[in-house]
Order: sequence, then structure tokens, then C-alpha cells
Amino acid sequence: MTETLPISVAHVRAAQKTISGQLVRTPLRRSITLSEITGADVWVKFDNQQFTASFKERGALNKLMTLTEDEKKRGVIAASAGNHAQGVAYHGRRLGIPVTIAMPVTTPFNKVQHTRAFGARVLLEGHTFDEAKAFAERVRQRDDLVWIHPFDDVEIMAGQGTIALEMLEDQPDFDMMVVPIGGGGLISGMATAIKAHDPDMQVIGVQAAMYSGMHNALRGAAPPLGGASIAEGMAVKQPGELTRRVVEALVDDIVLVDEEHLERAITLFADVEKTIAEGAGAAGLAALLAHPNRFAGRKVGLVLCGGNIDSRLLASVLTRALVRDNRITNIRVIGDDRPGLLGLVSQVIGNAGANILEVAHNRIALDVPAKGAEFDILIETRDAQHTQDVIEALAQAGYPPRTN
Repeated sequence: MTETLPISVAHVRAAQKTISGQLVRTPLRRSITLSEITGADVWVKFDNQQFTASFKERGALNKLMTLTEDEKKRGVIAASAGNHAQGVAYHGRRLGIPVTIAMPVTTPFNKVQHTRAFGARVLLEGHTFDEAKAFAERVRQRDDLVWIHPFDDVEIMAGQGTIALEMLEDQPDFDMMVVPIGGGGLISGMATAIKAHDPDMQVIGVQAAMYSGMHNALRGAAPPLGGASIAEGMAVKQPGELTRRVVEALVDDIVLVDEEHLERAITLFADVEKTIAEGAGAAGLAALLAHPNRFAGRKVGLVLCGGNIDSRLLASVLTRALVRDNRITNIRVIGDDRPGLLGLVSQVIGNAGANILEVAHNRIALDVPAKGAEFDILIETRDAQHTQDVIEALAQAGYPPRTN
């Protein structure tokens, strides 16, 4: 006998009616360039264009709209690494419902700031979502608040599933959809809608390798979990009980991605699509980059589900991408410690068309002759070939550099 799942497509369709007109109907677009890069036919749902820049608004609003009048008066509490918090806070204020949010102290500052700006009482506690969640449960009991779970709740799951309904309305014939997994609320709602539409359409989950809780739970594996993942929105060690049942029944596969692929996906969204993606929001594209053979030649729907990345972190990711592409390179030049040496080296670099970003002058390194000097020069070039041209120009001028 087939197990009755906690959520059905009727729940998702009801949620769509409940939240209709109160959220942005975000666009679904085919990406020619990402398709060329990945080898798949890539379609992107830009749900980072919601007001709070995240899909989490959908479930939060649906849950808040279903509360009783007594529950609304008592107020609600949620634990979140940021996006669920903003969704609950924003729509709580719209609906006149008092909101308390418990967030890990590691939550990016922009998410904390935005949540407070929406009028929520923010309590920072713990270093992980699970620690913040345990703290929120104690506050809930103490203050008699209504718990708004970030993922393990039928109304939350149904609200998130409205993304799939919109995608299928716009493009009904995907071969597969790739969906990020933290606790499993998004993929549970989406998989429910997708499989009702077409049982043969594949649903592929993706998790950060550092936080592979759902992947491990379904395979009986227990590798170490934790670390400073760039995808903090998916940094959930323990998946939900309800979501696990749905994922086990409806999701075809779960793939893992490393931090490098998440960083590259963020960079590609910025460079190619001119849009901002946070780590979790870019996870679908990261899956295509990490496992190209799995998706090659298939029509794939991706959800860019969040764009709330800290500006300093985004700057770091984009700079690291330049380093990976050898567009920013540190070269070391050793020569005689005489006046004008740095000027001569700089002239060679300038004549080669490169830009000098930083210079560090070292006279006391023991691997340099006592009458010598060492320069670490950070240069910016057009691409890897241009960098090589600069290195060759320096060598021909008598200053062969080392790269490090």
C-alpha cells in the first residue's frame, strides 16, 4: 500500500490561490549562454526578484494567511538563517502580526538588518540554524508564540511549491528540474506539483557537500556535517520529518556540490545573467557545473531562489573568480637592489598592457641575496594568455618572475 504523503497537489494549488496577487510573478527565461556553458538547455526561474529577494516569501505568506485570529494576536516566532526570517517579518508586518525571529550569530549582516527593518524582534543565538532553532523553541514556550517552521510544515511546503506551478504554466515540458535542498521545504512542494503534472519529469535535489543532511538521511550515510559554507541558506544538518517523506517518495536523485562550484555559479549569474545570487540560490546551476554529464542535452529548469548575499562576500567571490581565471595574478620579481628597478619592471608590465594593483617590496627575505630586492606585484590582465604574455615580456627584459 502506497504511503499517504503529508502534502498533495491540492495543497499547492490552494496556496497559489491564497497568496495570489500578493507576491511577484517572477519570470522564467531560457539562458542561451548558460546552456552553452553547461551543455544543457537551461531555463532559470528568477525568484530572487521577490521583494525580499527569496522564494521564502511564498511559504511564509501562505502560513501566516492560514493562522486563526487568536494565533495572529499572540504573534509568531521563527528560526532562520535569513530568508525565511525576512519573509515572515515582511508579511507579518503587512498583516499586522507581531514577529520574533531567532537567527544564528553567523547570519550575514544584510539579512539581519533587513529583518529588523521589517519590524521583527531579532534574537541572535547559536552558530548554526539548529542551535538557533533550539533557542527559538524555548522562547516560543516562554512567550506563548506560534511556531512558523522554515520547512517542515504543510502550509510552508505548499507555498514554496507554487514556484513549480508557475514554471509549468510558462514551460510545461521540462525533462527535469533541479532544486536546492536545505531542510527540504522547497523541493517537497515543487516535487509534489511536478509529479502531479508529469510523473516522468525528473526532480533532482542539490545540496552543499558540507551540509548533505537529506542526502545522508535517504542513504543511511553519516559523514561529518558542518563548516563555513557559502550556501548558509542550505546549512541545515537535520532535514524535516515531513519533507523527508516527500523527498524519499518523489525526488529522483540528490547530487552534492562543492564550494568551488557554488562560487562559480554565483559568478556566472552575475557575469552572464547580470543578477545577484546567494550561495543557496545558485545551487541549481552549481549542480550542472559539478555534474555536467548528468544534465547534458536535457531541458532543465533551475530556481534562482535567493539573492541575499552579503556585499563583502560577493566581492570576495567575484575577486576569487578573477584569480581562478588568471586575470589577477601575483608575480614575484627578484633583482639588484638599485634605484629605478621597480620603475623598469613597472614599465615592462605597463607596456604589456597589464595593470598593477599592489606592490610589496621585501629586502630581508633570506632566499634573496643581501644586495638584492624582491617585489611581489599583483597584476590585472585580460585573461590567462595575457598574463602569460606579461610574464614572457618580463623574462625577455631580464626580470623572469615567479608566480605564486
